[in-house]
Amino acid sequence: MPRFKLTVEYAGTRYSGWQKQPNARTVQGELDRAIVEAFGEVLVDSQGSGRTDAGVHALAQVAHVDVTRAPAAEQFRRRINDFLPADIHVIAAVPVARSFHARHSAVSRSYLYQISRRRSAFAKPFVWWVKDDLDLHVMREAADRFVGMHDFRAFSDDDPEQKSTKVLLDEVRVEDVGALVVVRVAGSHFLWKMVRRMVGVLAAVGAGELSADDVAVLLSDGRGEVPATLTAPSAGLFLECVCYEGETVPDALAPAVTVR
Repeated sequence: MPRFKLTVEYAGTRYSGWQKQPNARTVQGELDRAIVEAFGEVLVDSQGSGRTDAGVHALAQVAHVDVTRAPAAEQFRRRINDFLPADIHVIAAVPVARSFHARHSAVSRSYLYQISRRRSAFAKPFVWWVKDDLDLHVMREAADRFVGMHDFRAFSDDDPEQKSTKVLLDEVRVEDVGALVVVRVAGSHFLWKMVRRMVGVLAAVGAGELSADDVAVLLSDGRGEVPATLTAPSAGLFLECVCYEGETVPDALAPAVTVR
């Protein structure tokens, strides 16, 4: 049975996240529908590298799909795109071995978060406008506190009794890109709402509401409620890339949507 690895970009504004749900419009649901309609067959299976929440975007989500017959990869990609809405696009389709799994084979992931320093008439669905002046120097100091293995239970709504809330982060980077402050978070995996709460805390540090040292306290206090109150909106969050064996997060950090 043929298996394809798909790289998919999408604007998540109109969707209730990646994962297929009953009575909700999702990116995976649209992808599955497009494949069935494009090829007139029942899709055997589709799996994403991970969930993205409602309103979250992706520059390069990865999924694998199993189908009953094997068209040429480029034909497969083009035909799927013919049946997808304009805000979802399959960038690449590659035949892979049955042992490849979009989620289990992934070794790392990275997210970008875009904070706008000004109100934008065009980019509102893709940024979080923060009115306060942000001190990037202290934000970078705070970002360094997140790097390494930590328990992020205070930064997630995941139940630590059901799954481990310990996550290894390889990079938390804060860059000045014109009217944007772009935050990249790269690591082994991520918890529900984790990146948005990290960004909310970093913004509070940049605005002078918290100190860089407070981050260590929030990480050590697994029952703390502060990160939840500071959760950044989903609009500014992008799944940047998913890496597999032999792949690494790119050094260059470019915004997904530019604000002049």
